[in-house]
Amino acid sequence: MKAIILAAGEGIRLRPFTETMPKVMLPVVNKPVLEYVVDAVKTCGIDEIVLVVGYKKEVIQEHFKDYPGVHILYQPQEKQLGTAHALLQAQETIDDDFIVLPGDNIIDSSSIASLLAVKASNALLIKENPEPSKYGVVLCEHNRLLQIVEKPQQDISRYISTGIYRFTSKMLRLVEKEAAEGEYTLTSIVQNLVEDGHEIAAVSAKQWMDIVYPWDLIRVNETLISNRQVSVQGTVEKQVTLKGPVSVGEGSTIYSGCYIVGPVVIGKDCEIGPNVCIFPSTVIGDNSVVHPFSELRNSLVMRECHIGSHSVCAQSIIGRGCRIRNHFSALSGRATVEVEGEYIPVESVGVAVGEDCNIGSHVVVTPGVIIGRRCSVASQARIVSHLVSESKVM
Repeated sequence: MKAIILAAGEGIRLRPFTETMPKVMLPVVNKPVLEYVVDAVKTCGIDEIVLVVGYKKEVIQEHFKDYPGVHILYQPQEKQLGTAHALLQAQETIDDDFIVLPGDNIIDSSSIASLLAVKASNALLIKENPEPSKYGVVLCEHNRLLQIVEKPQQDISRYISTGIYRFTSKMLRLVEKEAAEGEYTLTSIVQNLVEDGHEIAAVSAKQWMDIVYPWDLIRVNETLISNRQVSVQGTVEKQVTLKGPVSVGEGSTIYSGCYIVGPVVIGKDCEIGPNVCIFPSTVIGDNSVVHPFSELRNSLVMRECHIGSHSVCAQSIIGRGCRIRNHFSALSGRATVEVEGEYIPVESVGVAVGEDCNIGSHVVVTPGVIIGRRCSVASQARIVSHLVSESKVM
């Protein structure tokens, strides 16, 4: 049994964070999304993995170089035409039953195990979702797939396709035939196969999470941080208050007067404080510094960041390598966020700051604003709308 993981896409709606790395490599709890998928497959006893790569493939290959416990083969997809087209790039490596998974979704090993255990030759993982109209909605009967409807206008089912399948090698030939006729998405091909009488079992997933927009990183981060094993390997000075599960990486120092309420994860070689407050569901990447009297709440700070003193970040994402001076305020609240021409109302959202930004002191950013990578913002600015990458605010 092989696992084919589709990891060629860019993730346009996750810009600016995907301008320098593919969507599958975005960090959640200091670990790339794709690593969660690889680990889930490995836990199920599958050690032969084919990664279909494309956009910024060198980032993926460098990270998984010498990755323990699995043998990884890379197959390039030069043009991202669709999921079926991506699968067919791995066709020459497949000679038996296989599973195919998107590399940009979080999936747990027990769900994959359920997919492997079902008696049917071909099967699909499905998941109940509160917003099914955003996905391919599935209709089933007696655990058998009847229909997949892409983004239906009406509420016809609460279950969606996760895009995770178990197929026989024979099914791959049918996918190839459909693709030759111009159909490049697996969802549409599977629907055609069902209509032609092919039986595909529907298996419920325990945990599955999609990341589409920047604020989805916060949501997924909040869920996965609760499953993180607690480990304090760094130095915690006297008069530091740690409540709940708080992990501190090797080489990190939490200085006196800090108040941290878990779940919180602090990476390696970080400096926190003195007198910093960190509240639940916050993750700080390796080699980052949070200066005195700052407050972080339900936020994701990527590696190699410096956050100045007396700063406040709530439900926000700070990209790697950012330098933020004192009295920075990333506000959170209700907002309508524009992403790639789409206007999306979000009940509670903070700020997204792309990598390598340089932000002056006393800067205030309103909820829902996305700041591109390598932006420079002068002191005392108030940012109320998106900034494209490499903008300068004087």
